[in-house]
Amino acid sequence: MNYIMVIDDSPTIRMSIGISIEDQGYPVMNAEDGIDGLKKICELKNNGDDVALCITDINMPNMDGIEFIREFRKTDRFTPILVLTTESGSEKVQEGKELGASGWVVKPFQPVELIGAIKKLIK
Repeated sequence: MNYIMVIDDSPTIRMSIGISIEDQGYPVMNAEDGIDGLKKICELKNNGDDVALCITDINMPNMDGIEFIREFRKTDRFTPILVLTTESGSEKVQEGKELGASGWVVKPFQPVELIGAIKKLIK
């Protein structure tokens, strides 16, 4: 099964994203920071599953979204990464894109906006 990995330190954000995604029929796996996300992605792959898309926040403790993108891209260059964050500064956006982010949605977001971005990234 191909999951959408949602990485955000806010349980409320993870829940609202998860509901929006699951309503569209996508299975969801949640992580609370970049370290947790990398660990869970590894577990999924070891169990014969995979990740169709990662959605990550930027500002998180332990490992932020920029560092997650950097680490994830060392082993997976092709899985899309959608950044979902309050960060809208052009420097952060540029840094994320240079490291391999596929898209950028600024919080607060509308579920229809998020689903539209997901559908563009998952073929």
